[in-house]
Amino acid sequence: MTGLLEVSDLDVRYGASQILFGVGFTLAAGQTLALLGRNGAGKSTTMKALAGLLPARKGSMRLAGRDVTGAPPYRLARLGLAYVPEDRQVFAAHTVEDNLLIAQKPGPEGETAWTLTRIWESFPLLVPLRRRPAGRLSGGEQQMLAIARALIGNPKILLLDEPSEGLAPLVVASIAHLLRDLRAQGATILLAEQNLHFCLSIASDALIIDKGQIVYRDTVAGLNANHEIRSRYLAL
Repeated sequence: MTGLLEVSDLDVRYGASQILFGVGFTLAAGQTLALLGRNGAGKSTTMKALAGLLPARKGSMRLAGRDVTGAPPYRLARLGLAYVPEDRQVFAAHTVEDNLLIAQKPGPEGETAWTLTRIWESFPLLVPLRRRPAGRLSGGEQQMLAIARALIGNPKILLLDEPSEGLAPLVVASIAHLLRDLRAQGATILLAEQNLHFCLSIASDALIIDKGQIVYRDTVAGLNANHEIRSRYLAL
């Protein structure tokens, strides 16, 4: 099966330690795919490798049919890959609106669907905070801003690393609602999470990574029904 993002046989090291072993999967256009696993399983390493922040020792990656193996982060961003890291990395000294204006750009084919006006409509919680420095936002507000900042670059693919981690339940529910809306609008999302419950109403399909290897693939509904797999790879 061909897809918008095709990853094949990816090996990644941190120094002398190998973290990923032959990771491969396909992300289709309009799909929301959950990459699930315990802490330390390799989720964040996978996301950083896809975003060009960690070099792959082996393997390949294709984006919209183009070989982007080894491409630097700025080139991947220009080609439509947007990455929201686990620690958000907002520009703390700049206002919410400035964070968005800094990131605003057309998509790789000139797409301009995500404008500042649409961001305010889609993220109403950010509207009264538009003049506030991003460093003074709560964790949940920063997460919303980080997702909004990624979207205003009109990406083809949104990579989200642990978007629910450490946030209050009401904020997690708001982010889940937002991601469901994005999925309904046809967005293509890869979501790295350890919280299956969070993913149930968001993603259509799931991968499980364990000890740096993809060990299971199914629909999210199929995974939720498989008690043995959940106990083996996702139980805390």
